[in-house]
Amino acid sequence: MNSPRPVDLSVIIPVLNEGPGIHDALSRVQALAGDRLLELIVVDGDPSGSTIQAIRGRFVKKLINEQGRARQMNAGAALASGPILLFLHADTLLPENAVQLILSAMEDARIVGGAFTLAIASKRAIFRITERYAALRTRVTGIPFGDQAIFLRREYFNKLGGYSDIPLMEDVELMKRIRKRGDRIAILPEKVLTSARRWEREGILYCTCRNLLLQILYSFGVSPTRLARWYRS
Repeated sequence: MNSPRPVDLSVIIPVLNEGPGIHDALSRVQALAGDRLLELIVVDGDPSGSTIQAIRGRFVKKLINEQGRARQMNAGAALASGPILLFLHADTLLPENAVQLILSAMEDARIVGGAFTLAIASKRAIFRITERYAALRTRVTGIPFGDQAIFLRREYFNKLGGYSDIPLMEDVELMKRIRKRGDRIAILPEKVLTSARRWEREGILYCTCRNLLLQILYSFGVSPTRLARWYRS
């Protein structure tokens, strides 16, 4: 008998209260596969599994895990079988050729992972400033954020010990460990499109300034636990 075809890429999506849009989001990701085999893993932080109950079809691995983006992503990674892990926010849209871009980038054995460039799904001009700031920050620091669709080699991710169990800044903390090791990541110029819903709900100026302040405080050593209280308030 022929052995099952190996997975090319595992896509891990941590969710909480994303039921209304999750099925469409997964269908969009699956449509990008082309002739590649994707493994979709949704990890629900709601004990009742409200988001995964909204998923139709059997093409998704579904898991309920203790709430917390780092914990959920680590749990999804533990289930993954693909050689490359893509950590994707439920409200982030990948470019049409995302799968091939990732696989092409990872053909370079010196690259341990990477991320895309950020774009925000809004026509408001102020978000173009936010996008430029995010691009400059990533280029200068070499540290992409989670909404840029971070991808990593699975073996490398496991060797690092995964995401640290912290309530905020888990993406930044992981990337700082990678940078400290002197390992290389690829920042792809192609853009992911992330939802503007949090900015619009909380107020664009407030949300932007709050996020910048949290980044500065974290860089000065303020604990993610304290920062998380301000982020959620």
